[in-house]
Amino acid sequence: MVKAYLWKMRGNEAAHRRRCWRDMLWSWFGAFAGMAGVGWLIDEWLITHTLLMIGSFGATSVLLYAAPESPLAQPRNVLGGNMLSALVGVLSWQWLGDTWLAAAMAVSTSILVMQLTHTLHPPGGATALIAVIGASEVHDLGWTYALMPVGVGCALLLLVAVLVNNLARHRRYPMHWW
Repeated sequence: MVKAYLWKMRGNEAAHRRRCWRDMLWSWFGAFAGMAGVGWLIDEWLITHTLLMIGSFGATSVLLYAAPESPLAQPRNVLGGNMLSALVGVLSWQWLGDTWLAAAMAVSTSILVMQLTHTLHPPGGATALIAVIGASEVHDLGWTYALMPVGVGCALLLLVAVLVNNLARHRRYPMHWW
C-alpha cells in the first residue's frame, strides 16, 4: 500500500508542446492591453479607487491570454470565481480579523464555493486572500470589494480577452459563456 502511494508521486515525463512565436505575441499583446486597460481605468475614472489593480489580475491574465482554451479561463469561471472568492474573503476577514486563520479560511472556503458553483478559477484563491491580508483600504471597501475592484476589473479583462483572442485566426474565445 505504501509502495503504491509513493509510486503515484513519481509523475510522468512532461510533454512540452512547442509554442508558436505568433501565439506568444498574441498572449503578450492581450495581457498588456488588459492590464493597461485596468491601469487606465484607475488613472482616468477611478482615482479614489487605486486598488483596482489587484495581484490576482496578473494570474487571471495568464489564463485569459496564454491559455484561453482552458476551462478555468472561461467567462463564468473568471467572473464568478473571482467575485465569489472576494465575498468569501471579506466574510472571513469580518469574522476572524487579520489572522492566519482568516487567511486559511478564506482560501479554503473560496475553493469549496468555486467547486460547488462550477466557477473554479485559481486566481480566485488569491482574490480571497487579498481581502484578508490586504491594506486597510481593501478592508474599508467591505462588501463592495467584490464589485469594485474585482468585478469591474474582471469584466474589463474579459472584454479585452474576447476582442484580442479572436483577432488571431487560430484562436477562439470564449469556448462557452456560461
